[in-house]
Amino acid sequence: MNLPLARYRLYQEVQQPDSHISLASAALYIAQEEYPHLDVEEYIAALDAMAEEVLEQLPPQRYPLKVIQTINQYLFRDLGFRGNTTDYYDPRNSFLNEVIERRTGIPITLSLVYLEIARRVDFPMVPIGLPGHFLIRPEFAEVGIYVDAFHEGNLLFTEDCQERLAQVYGEHAKLQPEFLQPVSHRFFLVRMLTNLKHIYLAEADLQRGLACVERILVLVPEALLEWRDRGLLYYQLGRWAEARQDLEQFLQGIPQSSEAWLSEARVIRKLLETLNQGLPEARDPS
Repeated sequence: MNLPLARYRLYQEVQQPDSHISLASAALYIAQEEYPHLDVEEYIAALDAMAEEVLEQLPPQRYPLKVIQTINQYLFRDLGFRGNTTDYYDPRNSFLNEVIERRTGIPITLSLVYLEIARRVDFPMVPIGLPGHFLIRPEFAEVGIYVDAFHEGNLLFTEDCQERLAQVYGEHAKLQPEFLQPVSHRFFLVRMLTNLKHIYLAEADLQRGLACVERILVLVPEALLEWRDRGLLYYQLGRWAEARQDLEQFLQGIPQSSEAWLSEARVIRKLLETLNQGLPEARDPS
């Protein structure tokens, strides 16, 4: 398997059962492609040290609200972690090393820091993939509260989650029960990479966008839309043979009877016709 070292480490990490995947390690392997000299163990040690300081501040009776208040005080008041509201789409907000160094991030990466500290102080929390705004909550669902790490650990109830959703998608967006269900570690990492992918493609940085898609496929090889997107990126980058292979794979995988896929399939087939006809602008350089 001819992969960059950081990607190979990510690949190895995610071969484990989902609950055994270290989110911090995997996120740092994602960052390591952008920062080749990044020392993963250094940042793991930084998270360990933060957790040790939280442990020292925890009261003897560790009621859930007391633990959350202590973590909030330490992260957001003492250390000054904050949501980046001025430059939300700065790629650095999606790299865990940068978030730890700059103490600035977006909902999902700030949630990751919070999750890692909570786990180390034996207060397990779970990631909640609310569309458009990542949250976390204590692992015991009956508590009925959610923590918004982007807004300094604000405590939310279900009604507040509806408001968060409406802020992102408009007042007609309706909160569905599945929006507040815990997500897998793989889903968490895919969402991190999807954020980065959209940022890079908006900047027309095709190479970095491609690297995000390739890593998403390491995590979820069955993701058809990523096969399509990788094929289209290969096409834009002049890698015709690889584009053809991925786009054909995409067409083979889509439901043949699905009306929703018909127009999509027509566009891809037309592009494949261009590739297969060997037009000058679509010839394989080899």
